[in-house]
Amino acid sequence: MKVSDFHYDLPESLIASEPLPRRTDSRLLVLDPATGAITDDRFPGIRQWLQPGDLLVLNDTRVLPARLYGHKDTGGAIEILLERLTGGTEALAQIRASKTPRAGTQLKLEGGIEAEVTGRAGEFFRLRFSDQRPLPELLERHGHMPLPPYIRREDTAADRARYQTVFAAKPGAVAAPTAGLHFDEPLLDDLRSAGIETATLTLHVGAGTFQPVRSETVSGHQMHAEWLSVSESVCEAVAATRARGGRVFAVGTTVVRSLEAAAQAGQLAPYEGETEIFIYPGFEFQVVDGLITNFHLPGSTLVMLVSALAGREHILAAYRHAVAKEYRFFSYGDAMLILPQVST
Repeated sequence: MKVSDFHYDLPESLIASEPLPRRTDSRLLVLDPATGAITDDRFPGIRQWLQPGDLLVLNDTRVLPARLYGHKDTGGAIEILLERLTGGTEALAQIRASKTPRAGTQLKLEGGIEAEVTGRAGEFFRLRFSDQRPLPELLERHGHMPLPPYIRREDTAADRARYQTVFAAKPGAVAAPTAGLHFDEPLLDDLRSAGIETATLTLHVGAGTFQPVRSETVSGHQMHAEWLSVSESVCEAVAATRARGGRVFAVGTTVVRSLEAAAQAGQLAPYEGETEIFIYPGFEFQVVDGLITNFHLPGSTLVMLVSALAGREHILAAYRHAVAKEYRFFSYGDAMLILPQVST
């Protein structure tokens, strides 16, 4: 397969740069992968597509205000996007500067924060911060929300809340698990009252999720690594759902990657660590039946993932429909519900 097989035409005017007034104001495109049938709905209408006994699995990662601005000790301006906190006062980061900083370069950042470049780890820089306070605390005080590169504006105070799910609990992500942004507490309560269960896992979304696929073939791409944790309670919730004849819906591609990574041995089991799992057509799903997701960048690994679940032709047809109907795309955009292939 070629990466070009997963491209589609998207007018820039459909890229959502601002959230809607309310989380549940989003539209919902419903795709039946068994037939290719498409239905236009509103996000609160998701209740009618779910059944009592179904399970929604959520990603409870919390987005860090991981973007920092400052300058090198030589005076050159820099922009830092932390990729991952690696323990104590150290982190991996992307650095944008006129000249690539070398090991030993001192960085002076907003809020009086100082850091030293200690080396490289692939495409990332290793940083050591001089302040002994916890890095999440420093970021909460002085960092900026790391809006995706296709949102061409500065972050605002409102993004602190809206580029975060209402169930965010565990700090560590530098990008939001955006499918979860459409839920508010009343909708979640309404779904639970209708007999739809929820469970949470954690995958700290990295900036690598926005990196373009640079190979011409799908098989030539190397996925970035992300840290995840699937607990025993999630495994038990999935098993209980299967036992009662319910269906497992992943809320977001990060949940798909987490559940399927934790099931690579053949069955779902607790897992904590990194994954580089790459899901594209031909992948055999072990856990996930259905998916709630946003619309993804043309030619991205996430378009490949949803194509693996619903079929490439069905996905591209759904995207063409979404463009024609002027759905809003990407992180602050509208949602898609991919129904299970076969009811259980």
